[in-house]
Formats: sequence, structure tokens, C-alpha cells
Amino acid sequence: MVIQELSEAEADAIFRALADSTRRDILRRAIRHERSISSLADRYAMSWAAVQKHVAVLERAFLIVKERRGKEQIVRANLDSVRRASLLLDQFEQLWHERLDRIGDILTPPDTASPDRAPPGTASPDKEGTER
Repeated sequence: MVIQELSEAEADAIFRALADSTRRDILRRAIRHERSISSLADRYAMSWAAVQKHVAVLERAFLIVKERRGKEQIVRANLDSVRRASLLLDQFEQLWHERLDRIGDILTPPDTASPDRAPPGTASPDKEGTER
């Protein structure tokens, strides 16, 4: 399965939506199992309307899909968008690993046992073993 990368606008919307702990919790619950907004509202110390606003932010970021079933509004996670956000975070993690590797290369002293290098302050021998 090929996962399409996020546009800058999509990434902004997703990470803005995930900046709130209640919305992250709603998304976690929706990933585990689809839920009605009413059942979600029962879990938080806020009104149904406040939970609905959080769901709307997640929906605009395409992290949640909402559908009506009878009188209930059911939300489920849009796993494609979640995977795309995860891919972006994986790319950031890879960049940091590469950066740390480069820093490690800079901080690691040169190998003084190498025959091409003489220890600092000493003359390096030429090919016949005599000092230059």
C-alpha cells in the first residue's frame, strides 16, 4: 500500500488538531472502536456541544470520519490520515538520527592507530620507515 505524503496544509491541520489532549484521547478511542458522540461526551467533564466541537476539529483534519446512524452521530478514525501523520513523524525521526550520526562523527576523535596518521606532535614515517 502506497501512502501519499501530507501537504503542508494537511500537516498543519493534523498537528493543530492533535495539540489538544482531549482530541488526542478522542482519536485514541475512535482508533480502538467507532463511537457515538454521546458516548464520548459521557467520558469528559464537558458538554456534548464541546465534545462535538473537538470532533469537528478532528474531522476537518481528516483524522475522524463522522456519519449519522439513526439519531446517533458515529465517529471512527480515518486510519489513512493517521498513517500519513505517522509517516511524517517517521521522516522527522530519520532526520534526527542522521543529525545525531553526523554529530557523533564530529565528536569522535580520529583513529590514531591508523597507519596513515601519526599521533599529534610526531613526524609521520615515509614508506621506507624513515621520518620526514
